[in-house]
Amino acid sequence: MDFEPSSEQRMLIDQVRRFVREEIIPLEARLDPDASELAPDDHARLVEKTKAMGLYGIDIPVEFGGPDIDLVTRTLLAIEMAQHRAGLYAPCYGVFGGAGLAQLFEANDDQKERYLYPTLRGEKKAFFGLTEPSGGSDPARAIRTRAERKDNGWVLNGAKIFISGADRAQYGIVFARTDASKGRGGITCFIIDSGTPGFHVRRVVHTLRSSSYATELEFKDCWVSDHQVLGEVNKGFAVANDRLTRQRIPYAAGCIGVAIAAHEMAVEWSKMRETFGARLSDRQAVQWMLVDNEIDIRTARHFTLEAAEKARRGLPFRTEAAIAKLTASEGGGRVVDRSMQIHGGMGMTKDLPLERWYREMRIRRVGEGPSEVQRMLIAREILGTSAR
Repeated sequence: MDFEPSSEQRMLIDQVRRFVREEIIPLEARLDPDASELAPDDHARLVEKTKAMGLYGIDIPVEFGGPDIDLVTRTLLAIEMAQHRAGLYAPCYGVFGGAGLAQLFEANDDQKERYLYPTLRGEKKAFFGLTEPSGGSDPARAIRTRAERKDNGWVLNGAKIFISGADRAQYGIVFARTDASKGRGGITCFIIDSGTPGFHVRRVVHTLRSSSYATELEFKDCWVSDHQVLGEVNKGFAVANDRLTRQRIPYAAGCIGVAIAAHEMAVEWSKMRETFGARLSDRQAVQWMLVDNEIDIRTARHFTLEAAEKARRGLPFRTEAAIAKLTASEGGGRVVDRSMQIHGGMGMTKDLPLERWYREMRIRRVGEGPSEVQRMLIAREILGTSAR
């Protein structure tokens, strides 16, 4: 496959690159090093700019008001959007908009009016409730939250953990087991309003990300009507699975963008910094670290674009998405680590974004499925086996 950008893709890439360097990075100089949000006035001003650029909501399908941009181009743009201090988890601080919970594209007309459209307009925030204390990498088996039929609706009991944004959301998508006799065929997806009796945020869970946190949720005799079922009963896992696999592509792109930015910093620093009468760039030990950075970046970029291209064509891409996520998160982590080493003591400070990227990149080896799960998926493809 040829992944050389077309002239139109190159124009969009350059446009986003200028936006990051001229609009985002100067604002970060005035922000706390761990900040994940812009001042409201700055955010609103930049949203108007992305709308004028015709790039607002690039992940939103065209039938719901998004621009008609294919997945390969969106991946190339995601690589550019991540190249600033907060870019790994808050690319451009959300001023390009987003699809929100993509599973809502499966909603019926009533649910679209109540949840999807307000979310796309930025009027409502939502959370994604899949992972449980019993595990997150194998949701088909790990989901122990139960939903039982009662009073023309469903009663939920159980818990979720590592859920982002639930304490600030108006609603969430929650997966619960509705048939204990079936594995992945016994899970249903529910839309839960935050004020529903029996549902509450049990506690905040702090992680390596200083500026952000996850939450633990509890459902205790939480009743919801049939109107809150997203999709069909016992087919919730299918709703989650396609979008989770697709999400691994922009997830990988964010890792690549940060790796590129860290590598560029390391190259520039190595040419400028002198020790023992010579520049760092003249030393073989540093040169080899830069070479390894280049190889890790090119490898991850190739596999991520390959996954995006197969998804764009409508071909199976589960294995390719796993390879992309694996190479980008692990390779990107190595690039940031080497770039910190080249910067010496300066690399450890909050004066530079490297220490933030180092912490956040570590999470990426676990988020969206740990490296070991990605390797298991790839092994199944090689060996011709399937999930039991």
